Amino acid sequence: MRCTPPRSPNLLLDRDGAAPGVTAHRASCEDAVKSGGKGAVGLSCHRCGEQFGKWEALEAHHLSKHAVTELVEGDSSRKIVEIICRTSLLKSESSCVRIERVFKVHNTQRTLARFEEYREAVKLKASKLPKKHPRCLADGNELLRFHGATLSCALGGAAGSSSSLCASDKCAVCRIIRHGFSARKEGKAGVGVFTTSTSGRAYESIEVPGVGGGGGGDDPAATRRALLVCRVIAGRVHKPLENLKEFAGQTGFDSLAGKVGPYSNIEELYLLNPRALLPCFVVICKA
Repeated sequence: MRCTPPRSPNLLLDRDGAAPGVTAHRASCEDAVKSGGKGAVGLSCHRCGEQFGKWEALEAHHLSKHAVTELVEGDSSRKIVEIICRTSLLKSESSCVRIERVFKVHNTQRTLARFEEYREAVKLKASKLPKKHPRCLADGNELLRFHGATLSCALGGAAGSSSSLCASDKCAVCRIIRHGFSARKEGKAGVGVFTTSTSGRAYESIEVPGVGGGGGGDDPAATRRALLVCRVIAGRVHKPLENLKEFAGQTGFDSLAGKVGPYSNIEELYLLNPRALLPCFVVICKA
């Protein structure tokens, strides 16, 4: 059995009608490094003009200073993101949650290349199966999903309205944007990275350290909750299992359906490979 979630409404997320990760994200990254490729000399940041001698240095600068841009009130992209998020928040137990800030993620070329390479690998694998799956063959079965994460730095904070990523490994949002998703850190139930079809369910899944048995070490009061709006390559989806441990040893699948709602809509989806996710927006919420 193959569960097929609804197609991602990515076309709604970019004001010129193009999928944000394919056009807008790539454009922003290519503009930032248009002087050359890895190892090139005389690289300059198109946003601030600072010069760099190595690709790695420019990439580090980009991640620290220009990885995200806040979408202000009235911005058309922000309006669409808010509509998508609020629709499901109002129908969940998180109905009292309000959206504070929305940031657009400008992924690096390295991150974009990794995502597209994974898509091609999924498509190639699907082409070799006896039973053909049109969505997998077309785009790797790309979907729009939510992932809940903690934010423990000044990103989007009231003081100074910071839009810089921190380098703390404890700040899940910044860590994901810098290094990508991790099966070890973002993985759930020993299966894969947990995503949802609704923002409300993603918000409810966030575990804040020191709250409700989520562990200790961090100051719960200083930790905020955020939603990552992501493009994901779902590939071939395995049907839900009563015991997730039964999935161990299964081959030929790229993701596992968790909870399935009406009309076979997959409300919860575990991505087996962290390269299958590309963060596009950060939505900072507050109860």
